[in-house]
Amino acid sequence: MTVTTTLSGSQKAAMLLLQLGKDRAAKVMARMDTAEIEELTAEILRLERVDQTLADQVVDEFYDFSAAGPGVGGGLGLAQQLLEGAIGREQAGEMMLRLQATMAPQPFEFLLQADARQVLSLLDGEHPQTVALVLAHLRPEMASGILGALEPSLQADVAHRIALMERAMPDVVAVIAEVLQRKASAVLAPKEMAAVGGVQPLVEIINRAGPSAEKVILEGLKTRDEGLADQVRALMFVFADITLLDDRAMQLVLRQVETSSLSVALKGTAEEVRDKVLRNLSERARENLLEEIELLGPTRMSQVEEARAAVVQVIRGLEESGQIVISREGEDDFV
Repeated sequence: MTVTTTLSGSQKAAMLLLQLGKDRAAKVMARMDTAEIEELTAEILRLERVDQTLADQVVDEFYDFSAAGPGVGGGLGLAQQLLEGAIGREQAGEMMLRLQATMAPQPFEFLLQADARQVLSLLDGEHPQTVALVLAHLRPEMASGILGALEPSLQADVAHRIALMERAMPDVVAVIAEVLQRKASAVLAPKEMAAVGGVQPLVEIINRAGPSAEKVILEGLKTRDEGLADQVRALMFVFADITLLDDRAMQLVLRQVETSSLSVALKGTAEEVRDKVLRNLSERARENLLEEIELLGPTRMSQVEEARAAVVQVIRGLEESGQIVISREGEDDFV
C-alpha cells in the first residue's frame, strides 16, 4: 500500500496538474467542464505545502497507469492519444517525455531539492571538474546561482569545463554521485516540504487559462469562499502590470484616476511603469503629474499601496465592463 492510496482522485489530479507546469495546466483546465474546474480549483487551494516525495509518487503512479498493458484498458499509447486529444500532439509529446523522464534515475537527484547554499558548501574543496560535472546535471537556475557564488578564479575554470563537457562516462558519474551523496548526509539538511499549491500558483494558472475559464473558476470559487475569491482576483493584476495595457486602454484608465492619487501610486515605481503612464498623458497633464510627484516628498508605503490598489480597481472595473482588454502574458495578440 503506497502513501498515495490515502489521496482522493481529485487530490491526485490537482497534484499532477501542478507538476506539469502552469502553462500546460492552464490548457488542460481550459478543456474541462465547470464542475471539474471547480473541484480542481478547490484542491489546488488546499495543497499549500506537500511533501515533494508524495508529489513525485503521484507522477510515478500516473506514469505506471499510462504505461500499463492492455489488460487494464490503458497503456502508453492510450495515454498519448488522450493527451493529444486534450492539448494537441506536440504538447502531449512533450508532456509524456517529461513524465517518462521522472522514471529515469538521475545521478544527482539527491541535490535537486537542496538549497543552493548547501550545495555550494558540499562542493567546497572539490576539483573544478567535479564541480563542473555536478552543475551540468542541475537545473539551470540552481546551477547559475552556485556558479555565481564561486570564487572568481574558479568561476571561469568551471564555466570553461562545462562548455567543453560533451559526454561523461556513466560509471564515472555514478562514482562521483555516490561519494557526494555520502558527504551530503552530513552537509545537507533533510528534504524540506516543497510548495506545490496555494493561491499564487492558482493565480498564475488562471492568468494563462483564458477569459472563459477564468470566469468559470472565479465564479465557482466565489460560491465556495468569497474572501478567497477576492484574494485571488486581487493577485491576478497588480499595479506594475499596467505595462500590459495598450495605449487606448491606458488612456481610458487615466481619465478615471485623479492626478493626486496617481502621483502617490507612481512613487518608487519602475521606470517602465512610470513611462507607460507619462506617454499616455497630454503635455499639460504630464507636467501637472510630475509637479505633483515632486511636491510629495517622502510618502508612507501603505499610502502608495492604497493608491495603487485604487488604480487596479479602476482597471478591473473597466475590464469587467468590457471597455478594455488586458493582454496577459502568453496570450495571443488581437487583430
